[in-house]
Amino acid sequence: MPERTHDFGHYGARGIKGHEAVARQLDRLVEYIRTPITQPRGLLARLRYLTKSPASRAAAKEAGLTVTDRTLREWERGMRKPNKANLSRIENAYREVRRQRVVRDLTRRLNRDGRGTRIEIHPMNQSQVSPPHMRPVEYRTLNVRDWDGIVHAWAEDDDDAMEAEWIDMIEDLGSNWGQYEYVTNVGFAA
Repeated sequence: MPERTHDFGHYGARGIKGHEAVARQLDRLVEYIRTPITQPRGLLARLRYLTKSPASRAAAKEAGLTVTDRTLREWERGMRKPNKANLSRIENAYREVRRQRVVRDLTRRLNRDGRGTRIEIHPMNQSQVSPPHMRPVEYRTLNVRDWDGIVHAWAEDDDDAMEAEWIDMIEDLGSNWGQYEYVTNVGFAA
């Protein structure tokens, strides 16, 4: 069994942790609102998403958006603009609420009734590593049939749980799974 990487990049390899690449791809699949929050259209879209029902409002308050209903109405009507701190709270609340709402659908799409989803793992970049220190790594594919754990860890924004789930996933690659703890990219679609 390979050991975990303790000093990544010591010899010049570049990449990111595999679970971070998976989180980026899950973020892409969620289809967040693309208009920046700094533009009136982007702000209004996020506010409508967070205030369209009592459940949405409760989730937004739980996610950290604790302003009065009057303030929300004034922001929606354009009578007032939120300051930078409130813009950040709105964006964070929106992303957290959106993640929580798509968990069930995203898990179902990725699990595909037990058939799973194939992921493509692009290994770490070793272009700056001297030849004696290079590892023999290659592009790999893996069919993941159970996405429940990693999607729930992503929705909770739990980095440690995501890393543990990623390690569980890549152990299916065999004895050289440790070479894919760090990657340049992980790709999959649902």
